[in-house]
Amino acid sequence: MKNVVSNLWFEKEAREAVEFYVSLVPNSAITRIATLPAESPSGPPDSVKIIEFTLGKQEFLALEAGPLDPFNHSFSIMIQCDTQEEIDRLWNAILDNGGEPEQCGWIRDRWGLCWQIAPRVMGDMIAHSDRVRAKRAAEAMLGMIKPDIAELERAFHGQV
Repeated sequence: MKNVVSNLWFEKEAREAVEFYVSLVPNSAITRIATLPAESPSGPPDSVKIIEFTLGKQEFLALEAGPLDPFNHSFSIMIQCDTQEEIDRLWNAILDNGGEPEQCGWIRDRWGLCWQIAPRVMGDMIAHSDRVRAKRAAEAMLGMIKPDIAELERAFHGQV
């Protein structure tokens, strides 16, 4: 069976977006760039750009083919971070490149794609068998814009 590949449809600037994305995540690369050699509903031959790339171990395909449906929250790229430094680096890179912060660790890049910059420990906190501790961590996360691992841990341990 072939790998599952997520497809991202860009109206324009797909290559610029993909180059930015692979710069964010270690062990990422553009693996192939091509154009559609036939006329399509999106335009004449070679007007549709196809970019294959990986982010970490995840494969993606970016298609630049004019307007269709804008990105929305029903698809996002989540990056689970082990440290606050990782969170800060990714968050600031997206923000400094025209991104818009949203609630609970969500940030929308300048092309409209939604990202979740998430502390890896958050999954363990929310799934914890002590539901009171889990609730405190979840409520703390819901009140944040950019995730703060130390604040989440304080809430989880009842130290707020």
